[in-house]
Amino acid sequence: MKAIQIDDQKLSWADTEAPKPGPGEVAIRVRATAINRADLAQRAGVYPPPPGASEILGLECAGEIQQVGEGVTEWKIGDPVCALLSGGGYAETVVCPAGHLLPKPENLSFEQAAALPEVFATAWLNIFQEAALQPNESVLLHAGASGVGTAAIQLCRYFGNPCFVTVGGQQKLDYCVELGADAGFDRHSNSTVDQNQGSFASAVKEWRNGKGVDVILDPVGGNYLAGNMSCMAVNARLVLIGLMGGANADISLGLLMVKRFKLIGSTLRSRTDQQKTQLIQSLRENVWPLFDSDELKPIIETTMQITEAEQGFALVESNQTIGKVILTIP
Repeated sequence: MKAIQIDDQKLSWADTEAPKPGPGEVAIRVRATAINRADLAQRAGVYPPPPGASEILGLECAGEIQQVGEGVTEWKIGDPVCALLSGGGYAETVVCPAGHLLPKPENLSFEQAAALPEVFATAWLNIFQEAALQPNESVLLHAGASGVGTAAIQLCRYFGNPCFVTVGGQQKLDYCVELGADAGFDRHSNSTVDQNQGSFASAVKEWRNGKGVDVILDPVGGNYLAGNMSCMAVNARLVLIGLMGGANADISLGLLMVKRFKLIGSTLRSRTDQQKTQLIQSLRENVWPLFDSDELKPIIETTMQITEAEQGFALVESNQTIGKVILTIP
C-alpha cells in the first residue's frame, strides 16, 4: 500500500507495508482523512504516537471495512464507517480496534464523514464528560473557528448552552455566530460582535453580566490562563486541551480557592483503547443521530488529494481556516 512518509519533515506518498487486523480489530480501506494540529506536531518531532500506535500520521478517517479480525461481530466487510485513530490514517489501509468505529452517516460523503470523529469526540469528551456541562450553563470556546471549536458550537447550540468564542478575524467571528455562537471576541481587532473594546476576559464578563462563565475549553494554555481565571464563575471548570500559547503560566492560588474552580488537563490520543471505546459508544448514542437529522454537520474549509498533504499542512499552519482540511485517497 501507499502511505504518507516523513523525511526531514517533508511529506511524501510512498510504498510501505500494509497492516493486518488482529483480534478485535478491523482494516479500513481509507477514502478520506483529515489534518489535525497533532499531525503538524508529530511531523515536527514534538508529538510522538503513543506506544503501539502506527507511526503514520492521521487521527481519523472514513472508508469501507476491508478485513475483520477474530472476534469482530458488529461489523462486516464493505460497511461504510468512520473511525477515531491513534495514527495511521494517511494511508490506503489503516487498522484500528472495532470499538473505535462509527457508522458513516448515510447523508454524508466519505470526505464529510472524515471531518467528524476527532473533533466531535474531543468536544463531547471534554465539555460534556470531563467538564460535566449542565443544562443552561455557559461555555467559552477558544479557537472557535477550528475543527473542535465549530463542533463544540454546534453541540452547545443543540443542547441549549449559550457559548462565547474567541477567534482570529472578523470573518471567523461572523461564521461562528451564524453557526450558533451567542457572541464572540476577535483577538485581531480587540472587539466583540457588538464592537465593544477590551480583552477577551472583559468581553466575556460583559456578555455574562459580570457573573462569569461556567465551562472553558482551551487549546491555547500558557498566556490565556490569567484571562481564563478572571472570567470564570464560582465552581467553573477549565479544560486544557492544547498548549498553542505556551506550556507554562503563573496561577493565582487565592483566586482558585475563592472561585473553587477546577483545572482539568485532557488529551484524547493517549487514552486506552477501552476508554476510547466507551467514548465512541457515548458519541454514537448521544451525538451520531444528530447527523442523520441534519442537526449537526461537518465544517470543511477545503478538500485536497493526499498527494497535496504539504499544501494542506501549510494551510492549517496559516491559521486562516474554518473547520477541517480533508485529504482524499483515490
